[in-house]
Amino acid sequence: MNSPAEFEAQANRVAGYGPLHHEEMDSPYYLPNSAFDALRHVLHDVGGQPALPVAYEEKVEEDWEMSTYVTCECLGWRGVWNSEERRRAENDLGATLYFGLPYYARWITVAAKTLINKGLITPDELSAKIDEVRARTAGGPTAGGRS
Repeated sequence: MNSPAEFEAQANRVAGYGPLHHEEMDSPYYLPNSAFDALRHVLHDVGGQPALPVAYEEKVEEDWEMSTYVTCECLGWRGVWNSEERRRAENDLGATLYFGLPYYARWITVAAKTLINKGLITPDELSAKIDEVRARTAGGPTAGGRS
């Protein structure tokens, strides 16, 4: 696309597309379990999927994890998001990141994405702050790229 007009024309074409298959349903009066399962399972929703059993282990949060938790709670308190937006944003990371990142790493990743997407910070501001924190904590427990 070379011009705003071409982009808008393409966006209008895409907006006109609809599902090719549509099955009329008698909801809410009758909904078979198979249809309910299909409706509640968003294709890109990776949270809540069946998993193998994992042994329970006591774990004390590391400092960065507690800081992430407090930061995310403050974002909610300040009205940037709510817990459902955070959960949805985590699921939207996709299976590779969702299952590949530790629990609180998902939280801080979606916090950064949300702040940028809502125009509250720019990617450059985020990068500058990361560099500032790295410099301030050099030689500390997060030195060398470890979290």
